[in-house]
Amino acid sequence: MVRKPYIRSLFPRFCVLVMGLVVAATPFVWMFLCSFKTNAEIFSAPITFLPKNPTLRNYKDLLEGRQVPFLRQYFNSVIVSGLFTGVNVFVCSAAAFAFAKYKFPLKNLLFTLVIAFVMVPQQATLVPLFLLMHKLNWLDTIFSVALPGAFNAFGVFFLRQVMLSIPDELIDAARIDGAGELKIYFRIALPLSGAGLVVLGVLSFVNSWNEFLWARIALSSTERLTATVGLASLVGMYKVEYGMLMAGASLLIIPVIILFVIGRDLFVEGILRGAVKG
Repeated sequence: MVRKPYIRSLFPRFCVLVMGLVVAATPFVWMFLCSFKTNAEIFSAPITFLPKNPTLRNYKDLLEGRQVPFLRQYFNSVIVSGLFTGVNVFVCSAAAFAFAKYKFPLKNLLFTLVIAFVMVPQQATLVPLFLLMHKLNWLDTIFSVALPGAFNAFGVFFLRQVMLSIPDELIDAARIDGAGELKIYFRIALPLSGAGLVVLGVLSFVNSWNEFLWARIALSSTERLTATVGLASLVGMYKVEYGMLMAGASLLIIPVIILFVIGRDLFVEGILRGAVKG
């Protein structure tokens, strides 16, 4: 039997959590409900939380490409985010494995330099990155938004913390059995770091999925824009399609929710594993 005083002590915490949930969820609920309203109803007075006359017109106009080719741009976002996530996880995990399990000259200095990149703001890299993409003739292609940033200092640091928990004896035993370094990396290091890879993968996907500033600079063709940049074109000088914006934003959060629901257990486990080992 659970004692009543214990239940009473949990009640204030429960109330705080509920209040936090309400504060965090209200903007998303409001966004979703506004996607079923017309522009006139969104700004009607008095403000109505639930739509008086729900309509699917915003979704219909958006998906039919009345103003922007949203489905094409949505597909571009999927391709860019998927490619960015795959490259980022592979590059960061390989670097993290080297820093965690190998000894080489200037190792600590190099790792310090990697961590220092965390403090460099994105705005400081925009001009040199633009010039580099221009030299490579990658501007206005998916490579210009998918490949830059694939080497992530936080990802290297986080996965290094995870891989430090892999026993050195296990790797030594694999070497004695004749396993090469690549086989050890793919057959031992990556499987034992699965939870950490999921965490980095989710964070990388969300970061790429929400990218706006660099994508707005690197991409110019309407057909090659990502969905976040494409939606911004609905904000005109004299008119803003708020209903369609709310519909597009509602569709944009679906992949993020699906990713978190599928990998939430591994996500929490990976966060804990990356925080415990120092």
